[in-house]
Amino acid sequence: MTAAKAVHHAATHAESLTLVVTPGGRQSKEFVAKAEEFVRRLELRVRGDGKNEASLAFPNRARIVGLPGRANRVRGFSKVALLLIDEAARVEDDMYKTVRPMLAVSEGALWLMSTPHGKRGFFWEEWERGGEGWERYRVPATECGRIPASFLEEERKAHGERWFRQEYMCEFTDLTDGVFDMEAVERALTDEVEPLDLDGDAGPGNGP
Repeated sequence: MTAAKAVHHAATHAESLTLVVTPGGRQSKEFVAKAEEFVRRLELRVRGDGKNEASLAFPNRARIVGLPGRANRVRGFSKVALLLIDEAARVEDDMYKTVRPMLAVSEGALWLMSTPHGKRGFFWEEWERGGEGWERYRVPATECGRIPASFLEEERKAHGERWFRQEYMCEFTDLTDGVFDMEAVERALTDEVEPLDLDGDAGPGNGP
């Protein structure tokens, strides 16, 4: 779906730049390869942009570029019209912080797509606390007609309820089975109690 989105945007927005971020360079190449399949159906003549290994340059001078998985190797892009972050739950926070400013001049669109991977990282933060600036869509495997219900039940039995709910039901679950879950820890936190000053001088009124 996101590969089709990238191709549609490039084909209809001349001289635009679409960037694709994934957890690793190999996955970015795979994404661009999928995009190329849609390009063939449109019978457009594309090529690499001559600058980036995973890239497509369109006749209207629009480009799709797949980025490597390291934040220190992606700087230099600007005026990004569409930024797609695939498998966002497994992309490092540093990468997210590095690429977001690339939308500043163009005021481009940002898409985050992923299976959840615990209550951690920017993907969970944006989903849970990102505010009204985001549109959120959740599609569990039970709503996908291509996946048999019998297969899903086998997966549930084989891997357990917690893993199944995360992988197939789009639920953010705790990374490990700890004594307390994340929600219980967050409910225990409060700003109403004054922190104990351990650096103060011991003496009357300061000690036990």
